[in-house]
Amino acid sequence: MNKLSGLERILTALELKEPDVVPHFERVAQKVRKAILPGATEEEFIEHMDLDGIRFVDRIHSWSYEMVDENKRIKRDQWGGLVRYTTEDNPVPTEPAIKSEKDLDNYKAPDPDLPWRYERLRQLVERFKGKRAIVVGVTDIFALGRENFLGDVGYFRAMVKNPDLIDKANEILLNYQMRYMKNCAEAGADVFWINGDWAMTEKPMVSRQFTERFLAPPLKRLVEYSHSLGIPCVKHTDGNIWPIYDVILDTGIDGLHPIDPMAGMDIGEAKEKFGHRVCLCGNVSCAFSLVSGTVEEVEQETKEVIRKAGKGGGLICMSSNSIHSGVNPENYVAMVRAIRKYGRYPLSFD
Repeated sequence: MNKLSGLERILTALELKEPDVVPHFERVAQKVRKAILPGATEEEFIEHMDLDGIRFVDRIHSWSYEMVDENKRIKRDQWGGLVRYTTEDNPVPTEPAIKSEKDLDNYKAPDPDLPWRYERLRQLVERFKGKRAIVVGVTDIFALGRENFLGDVGYFRAMVKNPDLIDKANEILLNYQMRYMKNCAEAGADVFWINGDWAMTEKPMVSRQFTERFLAPPLKRLVEYSHSLGIPCVKHTDGNIWPIYDVILDTGIDGLHPIDPMAGMDIGEAKEKFGHRVCLCGNVSCAFSLVSGTVEEVEQETKEVIRKAGKGGGLICMSSNSIHSGVNPENYVAMVRAIRKYGRYPLSFD
C-alpha cells in the first residue's frame, strides 16, 4: 500500500478499514510539548512528531472569557458561568450560568457566528488541510448543561423534578453547537470530536433510563448534523460505559474514545463486542504507564493495544485520555515510536 496522509489514515480507520499504519493523534499538554521540542509552536510540534491529526479545542480556541477575579484566576465564560484556571489547559467550572428557570426565560445565548472564533481553525486549515486531520472539538450537550449552564446539582435535580427545564436548556445549547459546527465545516474541519464524560470509574453518571432520555437524544442530533455536513464524529467519554455502550453507539458515532482502562474497559473486549460498529480510539494508560512506567513498559502496552484492537482496521491508537502535564515526555515519544513500529499493516506479532 502507498503511504497515506495523516488525514487519509484517520478517515480510513473511522470507516473501519485498514490504512497503511495505525493512525495516531493526541491532545498534548504544553508542558510535555516544551520538554520534547523546546521553543516550538504547537504546529511545529505536530510536524516534528508527525502526528496524523491536530485538535482544535472549542473551550480554548473559540470560547470567550471575561476576567472576574485576577488574584483567584476566575473568569466568566461565554455561557455566563464562572470558571477557575489551574495549571492545566482547561479551566474548572465553579458556578453555573442558570440558577433558576426564570434565568433561562431571559437568557441570551452567545453568538456562534463571530468571525474571531474561527481564526485559530483557519490557521490550522491553511497549514495542514489535506495532510493531517483537522479534529474540531464540540462539547457534549450533557457536559455543557451540567458544568457550565445548570450546574451539577441543578441538572441532576431537574432530571427528576423538572425535565422540561433540561429540554429547554438543551435546545439553546444545541442551536449554538450546530451553528458552530456549520461554521467549522465551512472553515475546513475534517472530524468532529464530541467531548464530555457520561461515566465515572465505577459506573455511568446517571441510570440507563436517564441516559436514554436526556443524554442520547442531543448527541444523536449532533451526530446526524455532523453526518449531514459530510464529517465523521468521535465521542469521548471516560469511565465505565459497559452498561450503556449500546446507547452511545446507537447515536451513530463513528469513533469512541478512550475505552478507559482504569474503569475496566478492556480494548480487546471492546473490539470483540462492538469493534465492527465503531472505530476504537485508545487506550494506552495516561494514569500509569505514560506517567510512571518505563519506556519498555510503554512500548509493550502500546503493542498490546494494537494487537488486541488493530486487526481489520478501526483503531486509532491514543492515550487513555490525553497527554496531560503529568505524562513523562520520554514515554510519550516511546508510545509514538511503538505505534509506527508495530502498527504497520498487515499487522504481525510473530
